[in-house]
Amino acid sequence: MTQEKHPSKSMAKDVFSYLLMIIMLYVGVLGFIAMLWQYINVSFPDPLEFYYGEATAIIRKSISALLIVWPVFLLLSWLIVKNIRKFEEKRDIWIRKWLLYLTLFIAALTIIIDLISLTNSFLGGELTTRFVLKVLVILAVAVAIFWYYLWDLRRDATKTTKIPKTAAIVSSAIILMSIIAGFFIVGTPSEQRAIRIDEERIADLQSIQGQILNHWIQKDRLPETLDNLKDPLYGYEAPVDPITGEPYEYNVKGDLDFELCATFSSDSPSSAIREQFYPSPVGHPYRKPSKETWAHGEGRVCFERSIDPELYRQDRQIDR
Repeated sequence: MTQEKHPSKSMAKDVFSYLLMIIMLYVGVLGFIAMLWQYINVSFPDPLEFYYGEATAIIRKSISALLIVWPVFLLLSWLIVKNIRKFEEKRDIWIRKWLLYLTLFIAALTIIIDLISLTNSFLGGELTTRFVLKVLVILAVAVAIFWYYLWDLRRDATKTTKIPKTAAIVSSAIILMSIIAGFFIVGTPSEQRAIRIDEERIADLQSIQGQILNHWIQKDRLPETLDNLKDPLYGYEAPVDPITGEPYEYNVKGDLDFELCATFSSDSPSSAIREQFYPSPVGHPYRKPSKETWAHGEGRVCFERSIDPELYRQDRQIDR
């Protein structure tokens, strides 16, 4: 009766419900896949393209999205099913068919592309554990979505079934277990905060090291203290610990040797211990990046550095 009196209002409500539901589905699926992909990246890191900080940032965003988006999707799906049971003719409204068939099309296309990519890598002998797991994640999600919405379009609305409820419970359980697993893989929120603070400390030490090297190039000697690095002209002052506000420890060990020390809140993630490349602070186009390792444990850690005068001799000649 309500639908007959207010058809335009009912249609607007249907368009809103289906559009929002499908958008929530897409965002949730993309977030779920992105989260699992980063779990794979952390568990099977590739030293050529893996960045731990970027992976954990994506995981945090994905978990945040899933915690909000998926309950909204389930609620909208339940309301839509409830509305269809009340008005069976709404199963055939254009917005429902168009969006569900669009979802089927995207899922089918994803499955085909995924299988082509897997077959191509197999024939080329380039299969890796990382690649196979990522392909399987996409394949499993796409097949599940394709099967469910194909069934939903074909099913008899007059018959009661527990499949929607079962699908909601199973999908929610999988997402919840994946989120919980993330805390074991990348740590709890407090552990992630400690890692980000330690990354800030490493960035500070890199900045200080660059200024120490620049000081040696310009004056042919190491600075006695970090206060000697202060440059009012450029506004540089050695950074301090972001939590305690205390200066970082700097010790001169010789004419060309020094060490920088800091107190860290956590260990370097095992998968993130890798060589990092940073250009020289006074680098030139012809110079290759220098290698520096900044892996650390929890607590006070010192990084010993030794300047190679042969490497930077040309800099001194140019600057003078």
